[in-house]
Amino acid sequence: MAKGRIAGRGASVPAAAPRGAAARRAPRGRAWVALVLVGFFLLGAGVIWRRAEGHRQAQALRALEERRTQLEAQRAQLESEIRDLTSRAKLGPVAEGKLHMHVPNDTELVILRRTPRTP
Repeated sequence: MAKGRIAGRGASVPAAAPRGAAARRAPRGRAWVALVLVGFFLLGAGVIWRRAEGHRQAQALRALEERRTQLEAQRAQLESEIRDLTSRAKLGPVAEGKLHMHVPNDTELVILRRTPRTP
């Protein structure tokens, strides 16, 4: 019997291909379809992830804007309270009661005259 031939048929059996040659073959039709499907899947997953990330950031932005609005309202309220508490109507009674101060009458006023400076 001849080496590499099937008995009685006359056809030859191909010799075993080296291991490195099988890895270097070009991908066939099914492999291309699989690669395209994997690529499509990765692209879809990327789009979905980006939309979810954008939604999450939009929620965070809305929360920050609400917080900013609350802080601006609180600031306006505090400025109003400061204006009210520093008015003469509020400070007068406190100064009179705790510091024993009063509004001077005409006889208690002393006017100091400034003398001009000579160089």
